[in-house]
Amino acid sequence: MQAFSSSLFAVIRARRSHGMGYLDKPVEREKLEQILEAAHWAPSHGRTEPWRFVVFTGEARKKLGEAFAESYALSVSGTDFRPERYTAQLERVWRAPVWIGLGLEPSGRFPEWEEVAAVACAAQNAWLAATALGLAGFWTSGRPVVHAHTAEVCGLIPPARLLGFLYLGYPTEPLPQGQRGDWQRKVVWNS
Repeated sequence: MQAFSSSLFAVIRARRSHGMGYLDKPVEREKLEQILEAAHWAPSHGRTEPWRFVVFTGEARKKLGEAFAESYALSVSGTDFRPERYTAQLERVWRAPVWIGLGLEPSGRFPEWEEVAAVACAAQNAWLAATALGLAGFWTSGRPVVHAHTAEVCGLIPPARLLGFLYLGYPTEPLPQGQRGDWQRKVVWNS
């Protein structure tokens, strides 16, 4: 049990948000399946399992980029539209070889915030599994990413919604060590 605990804490400490610098190398399907299975083991109130995942790899990322760009265009008014931002949405999907849509399909049995928290737990499980497998990742959730049009392209029809994307890949360089303040200053003990 001690060895497992040590390795678990090492993975937790190693997980970093990594927005740039991925190798142009596909992630093996077996690893993606392990990541998604880890996500599926997240807790949820009443075992509702409200998470839904939509995976984009290879050339399918082009469809996702087009969705981001169209969602950008739909979310800005005429004079605020910037062609360079539209193009950036088209191209952002090529930053990483894997994009996993983080969807929420609420059960209606519990408050939505609990279901959102369950999806966040699933995303954390996925991210930790990815870290353990030598991958880096980033959770993105900007306006074009979570827009209803992007959700529809992902097959998430209301009341389901899109909470963002976890994009993953092999980092081009070692990730920096994380830094946190003193955890003991954030705890109140009652006995």
